[in-house]
Amino acid sequence: MVLDLRDYLRVLRRSWPIVLAVTLLGLLGGAAGNLMVTPTYTSETQLFVAIQNSGSVQELQQGNTFSQARVQSYVKTATTPAVLQPAIDSLGLSATAEQLASRVTAKSDINTVLISIAVADSSPVQASATAQAVASSLVRVVESLEQPKTGGTSPIRLSIVTPATVPTMPSAPNTKLNLALGLFVGLAAGVGTAVLRNLMDNRVHGEADVAAISAAPVLGRIAFEPLASTSPLLTQSPSQSPRAESFRQLRTNLQFATAAGQGKSIVITSSLPGEGKSTTAANIAIALSEAGQAVCLVDADLRRPMMNEYLGLDRNVGLTTALIGRAEVDDVLQPWGETNLFVLTSGQLPPNPSELLGSARMSNLVMRLEEIFDVVVIDAPPLLPVTDAAVISRNTDGVVLVVGVDKIKRQDLEKSIDSLRLVDANFMGIVINRLPMKGPDAYAYAYYSTDETVARWGKSAEDRTSPNHGDLSGSHHVSRLDESREATVFPATPRD
Repeated sequence: MVLDLRDYLRVLRRSWPIVLAVTLLGLLGGAAGNLMVTPTYTSETQLFVAIQNSGSVQELQQGNTFSQARVQSYVKTATTPAVLQPAIDSLGLSATAEQLASRVTAKSDINTVLISIAVADSSPVQASATAQAVASSLVRVVESLEQPKTGGTSPIRLSIVTPATVPTMPSAPNTKLNLALGLFVGLAAGVGTAVLRNLMDNRVHGEADVAAISAAPVLGRIAFEPLASTSPLLTQSPSQSPRAESFRQLRTNLQFATAAGQGKSIVITSSLPGEGKSTTAANIAIALSEAGQAVCLVDADLRRPMMNEYLGLDRNVGLTTALIGRAEVDDVLQPWGETNLFVLTSGQLPPNPSELLGSARMSNLVMRLEEIFDVVVIDAPPLLPVTDAAVISRNTDGVVLVVGVDKIKRQDLEKSIDSLRLVDANFMGIVINRLPMKGPDAYAYAYYSTDETVARWGKSAEDRTSPNHGDLSGSHHVSRLDESREATVFPATPRD
């Protein structure tokens, strides 16, 4: 998978804790390495090389050229035993000339007659004393080497112009450099880890991952709120919460998708269990009914039905009851709330769900519900574990696929979309569920979020449940439905 700049930025925003942690580890590693190294102090002295005899300007110029030519030889001489051993003897050092040579550095700048001698030692005082001793020894050795054989004084004179001083700060380790290096290495490793983790992570994290897999329209983006797991219904969240707003937006997009009369029965499914397709189906039905439409919510998940638990309804009779001919579908519909929302629960679980859902009776039942209601929302089982959803989609007008962020892998989403294509289902679009409130994949909603909303959303489910929007205690039973059948209002004539 090829990443562009935006993908890299998204990866870094998504994995910033890892990048930060590895960067800090690199910084700590640099600091630890710095502490493990014994401090080294460096003392430096400078010597000036001059010609002893004076004369005309031409002689001085020739002497200066001669001095510069000899300087490099003196630099080499500074680290020889002839210079170092007298310095060792004068200071009473236990090191050999070879060992001391590894700590002595002699150099000279081009076109100058200055020689710099630096000595490194774990003791600042010892470094200064050794540098001074080596410089003094070099003066004597050069004077001895340059002395004419016929006698007389040496034409070359070395003078110490900068005496060695005791250093106050260690020259090594370089704390700033080590920390900067550790920070750079840690940052590079953190970014590399984040990118590698992203390449190896094949989960769907947000809309960008969905768009990379399918060109299907995104009908809705559902914000995830912590209490949604215990209070999943739209009526249990504040009207101005991000979750409520996201379902209203989804309702609007579905109304546009079906505005031309292309479909009245909608299957809500997912790839795998746990992506939130049942709560999405329930909330879509509630949102549509609150907009004034007559809605029927059908629990067609005959393996793990959940609508009776979410809505507090009885599932002893329902879809399977009507499919096997024990009751008419009109008699097993249960009203919910004060809006025109009716629920067809699953009924008793059958041993052959796929056969029932793919039967002609199921097709006729859907057609009957389409005649009665404006919209029929069908909660179907996940696509990958069983074939039920694909079977149902052949008898309905459209399929909406719920994608749970961080719950599904990319290849599983691809398989689900392919399975819908194989049965020629009308794939209406995708609902991205469980979007985080913060981060690169966050649900883009902030205008209606207030402290008051948060306070209301923090209340218990019992406090938030309105008596006008269903009773979660399970008080809706078939007996209540039978008693109120005469009060149930359906459209008088079937609609085209």
